[in-house]
Amino acid sequence: MNKITVEHKKNKIVSAWKKDTKVLWFFSILWLFLISFIAFIVNLGSIGLMDKTEPMFVEAARQMVIAGDWVTPYWNGETRFDKPPLTYWLVGLSFQLFGINEWAARIPSALAAIAVVILGFYTLKDFGFSRFKETNKTSTKLWFSAWIGAGIIALNPFWIAWGRTGVSDMFLSSGIALALLSFFLGYGYSEIGSKYYFGLSIARWWYIAYWVFMALGVLAKGPVALVLPGLTVIVFLLYVGRFIEVVKETPWLLGISSFLLISVPWFILVTLEHGQEYINTFFGLHNVQRFTSVVSRHPGAWYYYIPVIMVGLLPWSIYLPLAIAKLRVWQRQKWVNSSRTTHLGIFGLCWFLVVLLFFSSSVTKLAGYVLPLIPAAAIIIALFWSEQVETKSEEPSGIWSFLFLVSGIANVGILIGLGVASFSSHQLIGEDAMMPQFKELLQASNLAIKGGIIWSSAAFSCLVFLFFRHYRRWLWVANLLGFLAFFSWVGLPVAKIVDNQRQLPLRELSTIVKTERQPEERLAFLGFMRPTLVFYTQEVVDSVTEADIDNGPVLEYFQQTDSPDTVLIISEQKYLNKLGLDKSDYTLIKQEGVYKLIRVSKQMVVERYKSR
Repeated sequence: MNKITVEHKKNKIVSAWKKDTKVLWFFSILWLFLISFIAFIVNLGSIGLMDKTEPMFVEAARQMVIAGDWVTPYWNGETRFDKPPLTYWLVGLSFQLFGINEWAARIPSALAAIAVVILGFYTLKDFGFSRFKETNKTSTKLWFSAWIGAGIIALNPFWIAWGRTGVSDMFLSSGIALALLSFFLGYGYSEIGSKYYFGLSIARWWYIAYWVFMALGVLAKGPVALVLPGLTVIVFLLYVGRFIEVVKETPWLLGISSFLLISVPWFILVTLEHGQEYINTFFGLHNVQRFTSVVSRHPGAWYYYIPVIMVGLLPWSIYLPLAIAKLRVWQRQKWVNSSRTTHLGIFGLCWFLVVLLFFSSSVTKLAGYVLPLIPAAAIIIALFWSEQVETKSEEPSGIWSFLFLVSGIANVGILIGLGVASFSSHQLIGEDAMMPQFKELLQASNLAIKGGIIWSSAAFSCLVFLFFRHYRRWLWVANLLGFLAFFSWVGLPVAKIVDNQRQLPLRELSTIVKTERQPEERLAFLGFMRPTLVFYTQEVVDSVTEADIDNGPVLEYFQQTDSPDTVLIISEQKYLNKLGLDKSDYTLIKQEGVYKLIRVSKQMVVERYKSR
């Protein structure tokens, strides 16, 4: 068989594969299942709840299930008005379906993260065009945009971390992402026409979904879920000059009605039940005050989120500046004159910048605040890589070629740095009193060496792709496989070691508390409160802080007469020393890690504290 015949048969096979959408869909479903399963499902419940925030949400959900009160969230015997109820409802429903355990507590967050991966794929499959040029909608170029976009959304440190944690951040972020993706689907389908269902076009149904997902976001974390999508849509429509068009075609009545019907009833019910207490706590402290002043000692400079994003989106963030530049935002007239179907990139940029600027202007800063922009950044980067593959190589010459080369070199440098850090982790990791054996266990596991080999291999692969000019468009493959391998074979096992060192001792002491605690006996934790104790003991845990010990309020606690003469205390030795207690002053029930579970007479504590 000659070379021409072989090449002809190869082209026929490739052509048939491209035309058979069933094969493309089968591969797509397999790909979505694989990345979602690895990123969010594997070992989801293998480690315990993580202090500090996660057990507070999960315990409040458990209280809802036990009490049957789905309006007022409670934690540790007190109302918890920090966040609206969606997280508690979803985790509580999961508890009723799967039992009260860590996997059930986290699966709602995982499913929310996966939902964004799937809708991101769907959006890119239909609208993943490069800049101003529209491609045939059956082209495999769109499928490639969707495959790599879904991979980037799923496989980055931020989306995985919060997708595996039972807190409200993922529900807010997924609500915002699903709302904005729904808006763009409605925006795009309105131009190309779509089928009708129940008297409304698909485009109008997607516009309604925009309002529905915003409502769910509001129920997850508050008004910010309405503000951010609203600002994004306004900025985008003004930029592309289609504000009036979209205002006219939007089903406002159905959209706003859906939003109000979903989001408002709970706020009315909880306000009627708790009045000013709820208003002051939720709207005053956890919304207005967080934005205008520093809350919980979380300040930050105006550029705080730049390095946060670069780390949280590794290894993809290396190409984010170039991907944004390639959108050529300064060529506004071309965007105004181009088809709606080509606007996904500029829409993603508006989404990214609105979230970044909004939270950068907030006085209180936390890394998780910018989680909602991760899908937008992933879409922008996916469109960039799609363009590289589409054009067979980067721009043949000029500034874009140079910038792409610089980004590739930076990519190699970052991967080498990760490899070196992994190999040297036993020297870089400092001493941690909470994890006294962590360094030894990590070294014995050889996970650091395995991680170093993975990142070094990824760096070498990138270097090879860079060397051969026409293969530079495949740099993303080395990043994707490197991240997948590191997360699966190193990240998950390391998390288990950290959990065994940091959280397992508290869980074991919690189990002992259940059998040792006498009727009405108080349980106190000395030092920085560990909310996991509340969930695992299923008891009210009194918090006695270091400030209480230093400044005197500790005496008021131990002089209370509304409970037995003894109290169970969980504490580190340094706080017992601050109370002036010797080993002979209390009964040591059990020590796990750095924590001691003791029983002590309240009168003994008062006497020793006064005589320090």
